[in-house]
Amino acid sequence: MKKKNFKNSLNLLFQAGLQPYKQKKNEKYMNLQQLKHFKIILETWKKKINKIITKNVFNIQDKSINLPDPIDRASQEEEINLELRNRDREYKIITKINNTLKRIENSTFGYCITCEIEIGIKRLEAQPIANLCIDCQTLSELKKKQIYR
Repeated sequence: MKKKNFKNSLNLLFQAGLQPYKQKKNEKYMNLQQLKHFKIILETWKKKINKIITKNVFNIQDKSINLPDPIDRASQEEEINLELRNRDREYKIITKINNTLKRIENSTFGYCITCEIEIGIKRLEAQPIANLCIDCQTLSELKKKQIYR
């Protein structure tokens, strides 16, 4: 699973025309160059998702044919429901991307919203919409597991 996430984050960097950010010695965390790097990544990701959403809308419109066979109709409805769920997930990601872009503008990007420590460049490249450090994210996931048990 980690390899897949790493591969996806590298794919996103590649699509943005970027290489993984190499932090220079004594470089200030979240300087203008780093913020620009992440802004390009986020905007590229957002454009990619918008293209997928647009393509899926046309796919749903093309598939909405009234089929006489109930089994074919049920299969078609299931495919459309799956695409609608995917589109909903993509809209949620776009909302998170927009919120992250606002955090870049407000100079709060790269810092944990809970404890305000640095999230880290490598973590942000792997998950650009991350707003919690590893420790706070782990704690949040443990709390969710306890609540939903």
